[in-house]
Amino acid sequence: MRKSLGGLALAGALLASTAIAADNNVDTLGKMQTTGAAPDIPLVPQTGPKADAIKKNLTKIKLPPGFHISLYALVPDARHIAVGPQGVVTFVGTRKSKVWAVTDRGKSGTADEVKEFAPSIPKILPNGVCFSRDGMLYVAEQNRVLAFAAAEFFYESPDVAVNIVVPEGELIPKDAESFNHTARVCRVGPDNKLYIALGQPFNVPPPDKLKEFAKYGIGGIIRLDQDGKNREIYANGIRNSVGLDFSPKDKSLWFTDNQVDGMGDDIPPGEIDHATKAGQNFGFPWFGGGHTRTNEYKSETPPADVVFPAVEEAAHAADLGMSFYTGKMFPAKYQGQIFSAQHGSWNRTVPVGARVMLTTIKDDGTAKSEPFAEGWLDENGEYLGRPVDVEQMRDGSLLVSDDLNGALYRITYGD
Repeated sequence: MRKSLGGLALAGALLASTAIAADNNVDTLGKMQTTGAAPDIPLVPQTGPKADAIKKNLTKIKLPPGFHISLYALVPDARHIAVGPQGVVTFVGTRKSKVWAVTDRGKSGTADEVKEFAPSIPKILPNGVCFSRDGMLYVAEQNRVLAFAAAEFFYESPDVAVNIVVPEGELIPKDAESFNHTARVCRVGPDNKLYIALGQPFNVPPPDKLKEFAKYGIGGIIRLDQDGKNREIYANGIRNSVGLDFSPKDKSLWFTDNQVDGMGDDIPPGEIDHATKAGQNFGFPWFGGGHTRTNEYKSETPPADVVFPAVEEAAHAADLGMSFYTGKMFPAKYQGQIFSAQHGSWNRTVPVGARVMLTTIKDDGTAKSEPFAEGWLDENGEYLGRPVDVEQMRDGSLLVSDDLNGALYRITYGD
């Protein structure tokens, strides 16, 4: 027991030292001073047996006629994607400690350089990356939010321009930090506010946690000014959203939500939800997904104004990153529609997911989903890849991240 406690103490000390180092370096960089970090940042090799194996597996991916998929970059632990508005660099978050900068200097359709972004700043679960329209990169970590001005310029150096939007330990209470459901995602909305999804850490939270979670927007989506001020809860009743975007048509918010495990293979459904105004409740924990009541809250009366999902997805497929398509490369039927990633199931006897979905929204607001790119789950139920996020490049092609293979794929249309 003494040894185990010593190990826990050491782990706690390491986390504390990481947080202190992060704060110290952010303070230094905020004064426009150097940290003394070595100027050369190691590159991730882009060729070799791993790249060859991934390219071979991509020949198994099924797409609609006229579409093609290729390996864009090897990016370790690749999760959420932010494409730079200048078209210079794409930034990729992870659930570990790194954010990656990915460049295609020759505009060949394949990245030629992948390296760590801002390595002089220690990070904890920097999953969420997003840009403002004027070029500010936001990184939402487990319990901190940073802003990087001119990231597409400063990425060449280990030291970068940085400001604290939400200090370490103030995004959520420290005692709510968890290994589960704390990979954040973010977007800058049409109102120029920063939106961040805060997953709650339980499968279904105990009743004594609901009041605290509601206070901080845990199990919801918060919004705040880009400088961190005027924080408010935009949406609640959400289990764990790991993807959100705004409709180019009416500027309303759409988001994915991962639903309750342990209820069987086919219930509850996953969700794509539509928020039409601030303050709406999307039903969790009274509902585990769609109209399915949770066992833990089935005797409780749910809120009267619950907003049910716009689309019910396959149970346990793990709907994650999503984005509206506004490019010109794809045919007109894809304009203004949603592409989203299903990471794939774990809590199911027959696996499902590991694909990119297309959600088509009709003029009356109703929507339906269908597979767009699939084949990362083979006939033996083995994962050849696990898509996480889908983001549009400036030329209208799509990038898809895969954290199993540590890769970005590029989907194009035409010859």
